[in-house]
Parts: sequence; structure tokens; C-alpha cells
Amino acid sequence: MNFKRRFSPSASPIDINLIPLIDVLLVVLIFLTATTTFTQIQKLDVTLPQVTQAAALENSNILAISQDGLYALNGQSIDGHSAQALEQALQALSAQQPLLIYADSATPHASVVRVLEAAQRLQLAKISFATQATP
Repeated sequence: MNFKRRFSPSASPIDINLIPLIDVLLVVLIFLTATTTFTQIQKLDVTLPQVTQAAALENSNILAISQDGLYALNGQSIDGHSAQALEQALQALSAQQPLLIYADSATPHASVVRVLEAAQRLQLAKISFATQATP
């Protein structure tokens, strides 16, 4: 009786050499630590201006924006929600008079941006936003 095992390629266990894998991972780790930049996100300290009294803008044009995105210029409603409709309404204004924007607190940001775009195209430089004083 022959109890010796014969060598067969299909019966041999697979031998994985981990040393080259560890070497490659170590080189990749060194490369990543050498090339990574660690940036600190710095907090900007912003001091907002305090309002002691409301500025009186008696000769200003008043543009009201509702929470639904509807516009009214000096008490008259503007048809349309586009920047072109706003631009046509604002063309009659004098560039010397300031534009005071009354935007509802729930007004979508896009509605205010449309007004600013139209004012920029018409080169209206004096634009203010009305706010409410907190008690």
C-alpha cells in the first residue's frame, strides 16, 4: 500500500502572498499623505450693520413683491412674472430716484433676483430693501 499523496495541481491549496500587497498599500498610503492638502475651513466673522432709524426715502419708487411672486410698482400691479415685464415697468422710472423693494419674508429668492436683473439692465444704481425693525 502506498499512502503517499500524489501531487495534483487541482488539489493544492491556493497560496496568496500578502507581502507584495502590503508593500503596494504602504506606498499608496505614503503617496496619499504626501499629496493631500488639509485645509481649514475658516469662519468669517461678519458684523451686520445696526439700524437705529429707518432712512426716509421720500422720493423713491416702491416695488412690492408678494409671497406669490406678484409685483406692484408704486401701487400699480405689474402683469407677468418675467424679467422683461419688470424691465418694461421699470423703464419709466428715473435712474436718479432710488428703488425701494418691499419683499415679503416668504417671497421666493428667484422673484427678488428677477427685479435685480431688470434693474441691472436698466442701470438703476440706487436700490434699497425695506426691512422691519425687531422689537
